[in-house]
Amino acid sequence: MTGLIKRLLREENGQGMAEYGLILALIAVVVIAALTTLGTNIKTKLETVGNKIGENPNP
Repeated sequence: MTGLIKRLLREENGQGMAEYGLILALIAVVVIAALTTLGTNIKTKLETVGNKIGENPNP
């Protein structure tokens, strides 16, 4: 494994691949953070709606 990493660092193609890997990792972190935040917000909204419906079952 370390041999592969050393070889990738020496070669320009490997360097480009490493850069693409870092970019993909950064994108993944941003997407996960966004989905976590959105999921929490959506859960809160749905709980609020459910509670409102449960408060007044017979309008």
